[in-house]
Amino acid sequence: MSLLDPSHWSGKVAIGGWTPAAGGQTSVVEPATGDTLERVGSANPEDVARASERAAQAQRQWARTPYTERAAVLRRAGDLFTRHADEIHHWLIREAGCVPGKAAFETNLAAQECYEAAALASRPLGELLPSAEPRLSMARRLPAGVVGVIAPFNAPLVLATRSVAPALALGNAVVLKPDPRTAVCGGVAVMRVFEEAGLPEGVLAVVPGGADAGHQLVVDPHTHVVSFTGSTAAGRKVGATAAEHLKRVHLELGGNSAMIVLPDADLERAVSTAAFGSYFHQGQICMTTGRHLVHASIADEYAERLAHKAEQLTVGDPAREEVALGPIIDAPQRDKIHALVTASVEGGARLAAGGTHEELFYRPTVLTEVTDASPAYAEEVFGPVAPIRAFSDVDEAVALATASTYGLALSVLTRDVMRGLEVAERIPAGLVHINDQTVNDEALAPMGGVGASGTGVRFGGTASLEAFTETRWITVRAQEATYPI
Repeated sequence: MSLLDPSHWSGKVAIGGWTPAAGGQTSVVEPATGDTLERVGSANPEDVARASERAAQAQRQWARTPYTERAAVLRRAGDLFTRHADEIHHWLIREAGCVPGKAAFETNLAAQECYEAAALASRPLGELLPSAEPRLSMARRLPAGVVGVIAPFNAPLVLATRSVAPALALGNAVVLKPDPRTAVCGGVAVMRVFEEAGLPEGVLAVVPGGADAGHQLVVDPHTHVVSFTGSTAAGRKVGATAAEHLKRVHLELGGNSAMIVLPDADLERAVSTAAFGSYFHQGQICMTTGRHLVHASIADEYAERLAHKAEQLTVGDPAREEVALGPIIDAPQRDKIHALVTASVEGGARLAAGGTHEELFYRPTVLTEVTDASPAYAEEVFGPVAPIRAFSDVDEAVALATASTYGLALSVLTRDVMRGLEVAERIPAGLVHINDQTVNDEALAPMGGVGASGTGVRFGGTASLEAFTETRWITVRAQEATYPI
């Protein structure tokens, strides 16, 4: 049985059932070929408002549903992600440009997010508090209500499920706005899984749309919490708008993550690690290794080896051939990548590998002799580009790594693990990996960045519990209180 049979959803949005969108339809385009794969509903603010109102109505009963039943829905959803993995992979590969390994990573992690969320449903929801009065005093966590989730194109399934699953498990309703470029694998697939898992109608809505739909989701009076994953520029706007409306907002934003390669690192392994960190999913990951800080004694050899590896990597259509890198999501993103590379070379950086493209297929790129002024070093590229910069000692490496406004992920490669930890302690980052690259993720691990990378840890375990609930103070007396008035 097909989970993603277009007869369910073609040209529609999910608002308490699949319905034609007031905003019309948009094409689902395969970036590798430019072909139209299907049509999805294109939500406008009216669609989002209807979805939020319906979700607010459905949430009341869902919140009263026993935690055992909510957990069972989440477990079934996890099973369905696994059972229908091949079908979901098809859409991740063709719609998002994932290579098969990236697609498998997403379905596996989406399943794990559901299983962890199922366990979250039975977490203790409060604590007893001491009181100076003769009463029982306690703090209790309650569902926030309706959670708005705005998810990006780059890891569409995981970055939607990471918010949707725990929010649902804790008794909230969710309105999900996936990026319209990945509306099927980042929206329709999530909706169909939860429908088949037995989630009551209206508790989850899926409204693919543009910036106007996202704005409505943030300002809608029925939405109490907003979970946004995307660029720092867009996140600033979401955060400012949410603040105007006194909404809680969780921001997981961009990065320009550093990998520090100390002189005692194993060069062969370091280069393999570095290539994965910079080129996984064409570099279109917020945790991508964006700056390679390499000790001067090994920097030339490191650059030579990484450039050689980049030249050997295959780039092409992952649906039709075995490749290491697939296409960039669209032409504007490709042009942004190429402009940053070109400007860096014009400013004095040396192009050691790559820097070219055919259609949306961008070659893995290595830049050396970069400086603070090199755009591909200073900015988030969101493409398969590895800028390399040499440092003379640990203090300089720390200064270079800390100079960025971003603070998402950090990698330190060294044979001396304790030294690696000591170096990492000096650099602000939400995620730290010693002897590994910067793109790591597990469903139970805390996830989030600091600085321009977001508002701190908002996902994983206790962080999810705090993100999607409100805390209420409750007191109980054996008899009515008396007062001297």
